[in-house]
Amino acid sequence: MLVDEMPIVSFQAPPVSPPAARAGGHGPAPRPGAPQVFNIRVALSADRRADSGALVRRMYAWRGYAFESGAATADKLTLYAETGGELVGTMSLCLDRGNDLPADENFGDRLAILRREGRRLCEPSRLAIDAGMSKRVFAALIHISYLYACKLHGFTDYVIEVNPRHVAFYRRMLGFTDFGGERACSRVGAPAVLLRLPLDQMGAQIGKWAGSFGQHAGERSFYPWFFPSRDEPGISARLRALCQGRERA
Repeated sequence: MLVDEMPIVSFQAPPVSPPAARAGGHGPAPRPGAPQVFNIRVALSADRRADSGALVRRMYAWRGYAFESGAATADKLTLYAETGGELVGTMSLCLDRGNDLPADENFGDRLAILRREGRRLCEPSRLAIDAGMSKRVFAALIHISYLYACKLHGFTDYVIEVNPRHVAFYRRMLGFTDFGGERACSRVGAPAVLLRLPLDQMGAQIGKWAGSFGQHAGERSFYPWFFPSRDEPGISARLRALCQGRERA
């Protein structure tokens, strides 16, 4: 049961597919259409990071990708979503603080361009959401990682490596743009494309759309499912309190 760490935020959302359809058959089995309470937490312990890694490993294997585990560092934040004590989503955020980001292995020359411009980079990675989860779970993980990177630490850009067939999704749903073309990614045994998203652009989209889900049927991005901007100060304060003592100055 994943209930030993204080949640950053809790919210209700309905599952969007029957539990039997969820990848691997894991997780709680609510009544069809019944709202669930989701909690987003920081993985502060080795056990919670291992649980998050297990979900990523399962989802990668389901898609036929390799998975390479890595040591936890103070420059990487791992978030996870749980409902009913069961982990249903996770992502990690690697911060560029003088150490290579995962994307440097394949796109170091492209990241060097941004660093020379004075950009402060961070890399979302190991994003895994169990099938049948509300869009709010994905949006919550991304929004909290944005608050941590941009609002609390002043980072300026997301860079991510994605499989070529997922490029259109990240462009449409979050506004990423191609920054590196397609190259082989040795970590997952598949091709990867480097994408970039300046965090001031993400902030503008949050300010425009966040909290408006159900009101703008024509908006196809994930931003309406983000938390309303008025909730950001409280979420940021809880996030800062939870992470104090584990971060490098």
